[in-house]
Amino acid sequence: MNMFVKLSGEELPVFQKVFFRNAMAAVVACIILIKNKAPFKPSVKGSLPFLTMRTLFGLAGVICNYYALETLNLPDASILNKMSPFFAVLFSFIFIKERPKVYQWLILGGALFGTLFVIKPSFANAAFLPAVVGFMGGVFAGAAYGCVRKLGLMGESNPFIVFFFSAGSTLLVTPVMIIGYVPMTALQWVYLLSAGVSAALAQFSITAAYTYAPAKEISVYDFSQIIFASLMSLIVFQQIPDIYSIVGYVIIISMAVLNFFLSTRKTNT
Repeated sequence: MNMFVKLSGEELPVFQKVFFRNAMAAVVACIILIKNKAPFKPSVKGSLPFLTMRTLFGLAGVICNYYALETLNLPDASILNKMSPFFAVLFSFIFIKERPKVYQWLILGGALFGTLFVIKPSFANAAFLPAVVGFMGGVFAGAAYGCVRKLGLMGESNPFIVFFFSAGSTLLVTPVMIIGYVPMTALQWVYLLSAGVSAALAQFSITAAYTYAPAKEISVYDFSQIIFASLMSLIVFQQIPDIYSIVGYVIIISMAVLNFFLSTRKTNT
């Protein structure tokens, strides 16, 4: 998804890219709901507030991520967005009282330390602001996944969770998209439609993951994106991360792997 968004070009407004991403996901979710003869309304009492929060947090996360993609290289933008699993643990504690262990707080701190190597805090750094925005995208996405976890435990259906978020966020960005709309070439249409399809497939996958398993147990798998982002960045954009970013990747992914193995060991014992 990130690769196709970056390929679509910096001249296209962020909200236009977000519109296509979420509109495609809404169409796919709509088809699944119709096929399953499921109602287009919440199936669980009390789920609407969390559906709304999931939509607002998720939309903010996507906007931040897409803004960061305009300036940062693909792996940097992706790793900052992948702070979401760590913050999903935090927000799962807030929303559903899935209390993190002491080691998980320490691991979150280690991951935050790793992001400093990617962000490279300095007002002299032209990429500093996009990096901070990209980091905030990970925070918002983590909050959204905490809501997804809550909705899954409440029994809300996965397709409706995806549909509510995708359709709701599409409606929210439509006015801004129309005002700032920039005509697109045929290739840009292909890129954004491909980004939308990729996002839809990813959305259903990650929604199912956070519905069926605690955030603390699945975060490590989400970091496989960095491997693919790095390969795509090298092959498609000929971009190689600097040494500081690579150190940051190693620290953050190491924290995710450590969290996974410690969580698994604690569960087994």
